[in-house]
Amino acid sequence: MQIVLSLALPRDEQTIPVSRHIATNAMDEIGVSRDCTDDIAIALTEACTNVLKHAGPGDEYEVSLEVDSDQCVIRVVDKGRGFDSQSLGMRHADSAAEQGRGIELMRALVDQVHFISKPEAGTIVHLEKRLDYVDGSLVHRTRPAPTP
Repeated sequence: MQIVLSLALPRDEQTIPVSRHIATNAMDEIGVSRDCTDDIAIALTEACTNVLKHAGPGDEYEVSLEVDSDQCVIRVVDKGRGFDSQSLGMRHADSAAEQGRGIELMRALVDQVHFISKPEAGTIVHLEKRLDYVDGSLVHRTRPAPTP
């Protein structure tokens, strides 16, 4: 089983809950556990928020979601100015700060976070998380039974 969704969204803060809603509903429908879905939703929210705050010029951004029986892969792509992604999020943010903890949060909630950024060509935030499913989920029903 595989779900592939792609959204082209205007750079507007009202699009963040739209992308989160579509992603969580897709995962809920196939039986991804609530904790796992919540982690992905928060990481997706942080990635989209970073696009709106830091991407620079550009009217749109893209969110793609690929879900299979093992993992969820999300890519948030902007066409902004890019940045030096090598050391991004490697320092701990001030816990009292109102901002600046998004990358740390993404790293804590998903298994892999990658940034691919090129000056004047934009940035891709790539998130991967291994999925846990509830008992009786669609994935459990469609997987072949283990052989004894």
